[in-house]
Amino acid sequence: MNNKKIEIKNVSKTFKKRKVIKNVSFEILSSDICGFIGPNGAGKTTIMKMITGLINPDKGNVLVNGIDVSKNREKALFGIGAVLDVPVFFGYMSGRKNLQNLARLNHGMSRKQQLEKVEEVLEIVGLKTKTDDRGNDKVKTYSLGMKQRLGIAQALLNNPSIVVLDEPTNGLDPLGMKELRELIVQLKEKYGITFLISSHLLDELQKVCTKYVLIKDGSIKWSGASDTLLNSIEKNKTLEDVFMELLQ
Repeated sequence: MNNKKIEIKNVSKTFKKRKVIKNVSFEILSSDICGFIGPNGAGKTTIMKMITGLINPDKGNVLVNGIDVSKNREKALFGIGAVLDVPVFFGYMSGRKNLQNLARLNHGMSRKQQLEKVEEVLEIVGLKTKTDDRGNDKVKTYSLGMKQRLGIAQALLNNPSIVVLDEPTNGLDPLGMKELRELIVQLKEKYGITFLISSHLLDELQKVCTKYVLIKDGSIKWSGASDTLLNSIEKNKTLEDVFMELLQ
């Protein structure tokens, strides 16, 4: 059985005569939590948009669950959820109503199943508990952390085996970061979801990641298991120190 959830094979991309992705290859295995790291403009968001079918590579292949995204976009993206920016919802609607509207896109489900799925994901992300149901609150009253949770709830509506998150902790306070981190680990352990997460907060990634991919100037500088990287760290050095050395 192939346990490769995402495969990037010799991918290149050029925008306005500038080559932003240069023959990139890496893979992410089942149940990995992969930290995707690099400076601003390194190419992280471009690759994430390729994985989610928003743009196509000029050369190479992007496979999700073994399916080429460029050749069979709908089938490839059936098992993937993503939050690629600060989640945008209708502020005048409740979180539940926003999700109910989005659930209509799941054409393989009956309306009853769609509504049941909304209740399930609200519980999974902690917006609905036995004592408190924030799903009824209007989104304009949500904190940024709650909006991120609602964004992840949206990403879970189609029962994905892969979730892609681009800078999910941006703007969150320490408590919000901790809650999001715990949610990601819970989703991996309970549902076997594979994550690809870009972030500049290395200390946060270090607490959850099982793998890292480091990119700079459109090229992969390092890729491998977190244990391999952490075991290489010299005494009195931090993860940030190691990444800075790799970037140089």
